[in-house]
Amino acid sequence: MSLTTTCIGAYPKPPYVPISDWFQVGHDAEDYNERVLKGWQAGQTEEAQALLDRATAEVVADQIACGIDIPTDGEVRRENYVHYQCRHFDGFDFDGLTKRVLRNGAYVTELPTIRGPVKARGESVLVRDWQVAEAAAGRPVKMTLPGPMTISDTTADAFYNDAERQAEDLAAALNREILALAQAGCRYIQIDEPIFARKPDEALAYGMRALERCFEGVPEEVTRVVHMCCGYPNRLDDTDYPKADPESYVKIARAVDGVVDQISIEDAHRHNPDRLFPLFEVSTLIVGFVRVASSRLETVDEIRMRMSEVLRLLPPERVMAAPDCGLGFLGRDLAMAKLRNLSEAALSV
Repeated sequence: MSLTTTCIGAYPKPPYVPISDWFQVGHDAEDYNERVLKGWQAGQTEEAQALLDRATAEVVADQIACGIDIPTDGEVRRENYVHYQCRHFDGFDFDGLTKRVLRNGAYVTELPTIRGPVKARGESVLVRDWQVAEAAAGRPVKMTLPGPMTISDTTADAFYNDAERQAEDLAAALNREILALAQAGCRYIQIDEPIFARKPDEALAYGMRALERCFEGVPEEVTRVVHMCCGYPNRLDDTDYPKADPESYVKIARAVDGVVDQISIEDAHRHNPDRLFPLFEVSTLIVGFVRVASSRLETVDEIRMRMSEVLRLLPPERVMAAPDCGLGFLGRDLAMAKLRNLSEAALSV
């Protein structure tokens, strides 16, 4: 049997891309402010847009060449996958920043601040991003958006002082973006909510409801996806990075099952317990079979063996193969090597 393959979001940016990724800078607040929050402007010229279109086509072609069935646009236009979206919503202040400690104390930075009601503004920025990527791919391309809880965790709030109400408004704004993508013809739309794994109690209290609101009114032909990784490290081969609690997926599995069509989880960085997989009874599970923060290349046999173990716990029609998360840390050569091995294992599991 074979498994369908997909990517999660980010792909290494070609060297000529004029904007930096958030993880390419240090954790000094001033550095992040200058190189990321202000550096995004380098991608706004007509010349830069042509380079970004070229880069999008290249990263999509890379994924397809490696055997990926459902590629993403690689998020090559995004300086930060959260803040890129927030720039196109009313309510966010990108000049008056607020210092915050993030990810269980992993780093300190200054972040955009919510100072008024969050609302969608104008046309969706993602529609053109998707159109360029899908035209280059000649096949369906998945588009990704940050989820309400993840946006809240990566910005500062000086307006709501109410996490649930803030999540509701963020979900409504995201819903506008998602409906615009669906109307344009995008058939795979993914919400990234790594904070579900970081804060499972909040996910259960209001996060699932906000996720449903994000996809409200989306037609049946659109595949709704949620990605729940356990946290990005600070650098490649950072083995001491504090990941989410291993029990988080178990806590939220039944609640998220069926809310969306596909659920993406990490498994390569840290194998999940067997008892997790049968908790998903409705949704297809996108399982991470290669690590995205390790320079070690997993062999085809190693990947295939783990796939076989998962397939003893779930039917093959409800399993897809992917990396744990985005591939930005790896660099192009290693990212492609991992994707090739993933795809080869998925073809003959």
